[in-house]
Amino acid sequence: MSDLKTTYMGLELKNPIMAGSSGFTSTVDKVKELEDNGIGGVVLKSIFEEQIMLEADSIIKSGDSVNADIAADDYIKYYIQQNNLNNYLKLIEDLKKQVSIPVIASVACVSDKGWTDFTESIENAGADALELNTYILPFESKIKSKEIEKKYFDIVYSAKKHISIPLAVKLPYYFTNLSRMIIELSKTGIDGLVLFNRFLKFDIDIESIKIQPGGIFSAPEEISVPLRWISLLSDDVKCDLAASIGIHDGYDAIKTILTGATCVEIASTIYKNGPSYIGKMIDQMEDWMKRHSFKSINNFKGKMNQANVKDPQQLERAQFMKYFSGHDELV
Repeated sequence: MSDLKTTYMGLELKNPIMAGSSGFTSTVDKVKELEDNGIGGVVLKSIFEEQIMLEADSIIKSGDSVNADIAADDYIKYYIQQNNLNNYLKLIEDLKKQVSIPVIASVACVSDKGWTDFTESIENAGADALELNTYILPFESKIKSKEIEKKYFDIVYSAKKHISIPLAVKLPYYFTNLSRMIIELSKTGIDGLVLFNRFLKFDIDIESIKIQPGGIFSAPEEISVPLRWISLLSDDVKCDLAASIGIHDGYDAIKTILTGATCVEIASTIYKNGPSYIGKMIDQMEDWMKRHSFKSINNFKGKMNQANVKDPQQLERAQFMKYFSGHDELV
C-alpha cells in the first residue's frame, strides 16, 4: 500500500493534493465535499484587501456626500471591514469544527497596509496556517524593480508580526531575477512558497470591441512553469514549496514532487472534472508509486531537481538550441 502522507509547513496532510483558493473553498458544505472526496487540505477563498476598501468607498459614494463627514466615512469603512472579516472568521471556526483536514486561510494583498491586523483574528479563529496571495503586477513603468520587490518583503514582515501560525506566500513569476526573489523570501522565516500565482488573463471581443476574460482555467501545458523553477531551486530554498498552475491529474502531481515540491494546489481540474476527480488523482499516484516500487512520497521527492539529475543544464533555457533547434530531424 502506497503511503501518500506528507508534511507541509508542519501540517500533516494525508496526501499532497490540496484545493487552492477558489469557489470550491468558500463554504463549509463545499469544503466538506472536497474532504469526502479525499482532498489533503484546503486553502480558503481569499479575502481581498481591495475588496474591503472598494465596498466601503462604494457605500460612501452612494450616500449623501453633502452631509457625510470624515468620522462617518471612517465608521462605514470600519463596519464593512469588520463585517467581511467576521464572515470569514465564522467560516474558519465552522470548518474547524466539522472537518479534520488542515484549513489554510488566504489574504489577497498588494500592500502591507489595511489587512495586517486581520491576521491575528484569523489565527484566533483556528486557521491552521495563512497563505498570502500576492499579486502585485508591475503596470507602472516608472516604478523600479527593487521597489516592487521590496513590497513583497514588507508584506511578509508585517504579517509575521501578528501571527505565530505557519505562513506561506503565493508568488507570481514576474520578477527581474525570479531565482533571487524565491531564495531570499524563503530566508525571511516563512514556512512555504506557492509557485505560482496565476493572474486573470484577458482577451478582446473584436465584434463588441470590449475586453473579456480569457483563459479562466489553467491549461495542462502551464505546468512547465512551476516544474522548471521548483526543479532549479528546491534544493536551495529554506522553506517548503507547493506547486500551482497546470496540475490537472495525479501524474502532474507526481512530476512536481519529483522536482522537489511538497504538495500541489489544484483548482481548474476540480472545476472541469468535479470534486470526485480527486479520488482518481489519488488512484493515479498510488498506481504509479506501486509500479515504480516507491512506498512513500519521500522516496521520490526531489529526485529530478537540479541537484540530482545527471545533466542539470537540461533544466535551463540555454539548452533550447541543442535539444529543439533540430526538431525536423526528430519527426
